[in-house]
Order: sequence, then structure tokens, then C-alpha cells
Amino acid sequence: MRDELNGHIEVFWFLPTHGDGRYLGTTAGGRAVDLPYLQQVALAADNAGFSGVLIPTGKSCEDAWLVAAALVPLTRRLRYLVAVRPGLQPPTLAARMATTLDRLSAGRLLINVVTGGDPVENKGDGIFLDHQQRYAVTREFLDVYRRLMRGEKVDYQGEHIHVEGAEVLFPPVQENGPPLYFGGSSDAAIEVAAGQVDTYLTWGEPPAQVAEKLAEVRARAAAKGRELEYGIRLHVIVRETEEEARAAAEKLIAHLDDDTIAQAQQIFARMDSTGQARMRALHNGSRQDLYIAPNLWAGVGLVRGGAGTALVGSAEQVAARISEYQALGITRFILSGYPHLEEAHRVAELLLPLLPLAQGQPPRAHTLNTGPFGETIGGDMRPSRPARAS
Repeated sequence: MRDELNGHIEVFWFLPTHGDGRYLGTTAGGRAVDLPYLQQVALAADNAGFSGVLIPTGKSCEDAWLVAAALVPLTRRLRYLVAVRPGLQPPTLAARMATTLDRLSAGRLLINVVTGGDPVENKGDGIFLDHQQRYAVTREFLDVYRRLMRGEKVDYQGEHIHVEGAEVLFPPVQENGPPLYFGGSSDAAIEVAAGQVDTYLTWGEPPAQVAEKLAEVRARAAAKGRELEYGIRLHVIVRETEEEARAAAEKLIAHLDDDTIAQAQQIFARMDSTGQARMRALHNGSRQDLYIAPNLWAGVGLVRGGAGTALVGSAEQVAARISEYQALGITRFILSGYPHLEEAHRVAELLLPLLPLAQGQPPRAHTLNTGPFGETIGGDMRPSRPARAS
């Protein structure tokens, strides 16, 4: 049964392979993101009850596939949302990589289809295609990739992709391959989503804008006889009170100066990503009026590309905002917070107990001397009442 029908959601966390710390836009409070640190974040997410983790992609990140392969043996339930890059890798190679990691992880792989929206970075990767051409490549890539995952031997002649006798000899664990996730706000992206993916992802725009976008995707998919799942990518700053959360948000950008913000905005302006343009329009590069909807703060997007908004508030407030997005049909919530290790625990302790988590998403382990039961009192007594989110 679809999660949106049984009223449940899945909550994912994020592996910060592009860097982590306590403040944005500065080395102050930064930390090394090496294998031991990524192991800590992955184990925290696995033990705390998150359904999976998103691993980012791009030249600013460690390679997502190698990171996932390094962490899969360490975790028990955690699923890994890893990117394939149409135009950067051929569909047959991507299918072999995906089936291998799906088998090695016992079916814990999810695939994030990333077309790429930075022309400068694309040229560095040898991709000299415009926006429309890149999505044409994505459509052809998925035509071949999905057939390979179904076990077909594929002959295909497209405008950009040509294969003869392509096949995958070792099948994936998951039937028809790991589910496909995909995000994009342009008309070309929505057309790809409607026809070829399983879960459509949006960045955290205000609910009214998200509702409008999802209505378009839903209508396009229905016209093709398809029904999709929907997910959203958000940062989160949750505390016991709204005042504490707002103070933490201000602290996160306390080291940002106007020059740093301007330089970041110039980089975002060169991109031909419709989604990135929509993110920029939420704040226009200004520190003023960063709360763009109840508990929705656009401060992250001043210097961070991609997802640039955060839910900021008490656990009850953030849960209420998540419920509003869920009412739009969203069942996958990909969250993150700085620093990602500490915030994984904080979100698990304060927020997750208030959410209708999907069946199969493991609850946070409750054993003696850990988590909400607290510490033994005086070396002899157990606390009489479990702690809970304020």
C-alpha cells in the first residue's frame, strides 16, 4: 500500500560529503569530513531510526558511490540515495554499478537521477550541452537504464545515446531495480519526472508554491497513466522552544559577510537550473525577511546551492509544518542540519517521536542507560518518567 494512503512518511538524513561545521560560509567551527566522521553520521542515522541518507553529488563532494560502498557494511537498515549522472556516465555502466551495490547492500540502494544545472561545472566534466539537450540525454538514459533493470537486452538508437546488445548479467535485489528519485522545476524536468521516475523531489519552497508544482507533476504523470510518490528536501533547526531555534538559525549565519553572500549569489546566477532560480528568489541575496512562510527560513540559501531553506522552530512547530507538506501528498522528507552528527541525534530525539513514521522505518532504540530513559540516578535508581520532546 502506498505510504500516502496509510498516512505514513519516511524521514531521511544527509551525509555532508562537501563539508560540515557549526557555521556557514567560514572555516570557523568547521570539521574534517573524513571516513571516520562519515561513519559516525551514518551510524547515528541508522541507530536513530532514519529511513535512509542522501549522498550529494558534484565536484564539491566526495564521490557518492565510493562513500556508499564504504558505509554499507557498517550499517544495518539504512538505505543510500546515490546519484547517477546522465551524460557523465553511460546507462549500461550506471546499471551495472547500481545492481552491484544493490546486491552488496541487500537491497538498500535508492537512485537519485541528477541532470546537473551548472554549465561551468558541466564543462569541467566534459558536458557541453544546453539545458534542453541535457534533459533529452536524461530521457534517453532512463529509456535504456530502466529496460536494463528489467532484465532486457537492449538495442537503442537515440539522438544522444546508442547501444547495441546492452545487458546486465547480474540482476538487482529489488524488482526492476532500486527506485528512481528525481528533482527539477523546469518544464523539461517535469516531463522526465512524469514519464520515467518513481519519486519526484522538490526543494523546500513555501507550501503554496510546492502545491502548485506538485499539481503540475501529478497532472502530467496522470496523462501518461502513471502515479508518483513525492519527496521534499529541507534543512531543519529544531529545539525545545521556538526562541532557541531562531537563535540557532541566526548563529548558523553569524560569520557571513556581504561579500561572501554576493560571491555565492554570483555563482548561483550563472546556473541554468530553474530550481536554483526559485531558491534565489526566496531571499534575493538579502538577510532581510528570511522567514518566507511560518517556520520556513531561507538563510541557508544565502551561500549554499541547492536546497536553501530550513524548518525552524520547536519540535511541535516543525512537526506541524511537516504535516502541512504531507497534506500536499509528500511522503519522503530528506532533512539535514549543521553539524550533521549532533543534529541527527537532536532531530531523532525531539522531532521523530512526533511524526507518523512509515511502517518499516525502525524506531529509535530504547535500552537501559541510553536515549530517553536517562542515566541511572545515584547508581541505583531508574528515572521514573521517560524524557520526551518539549
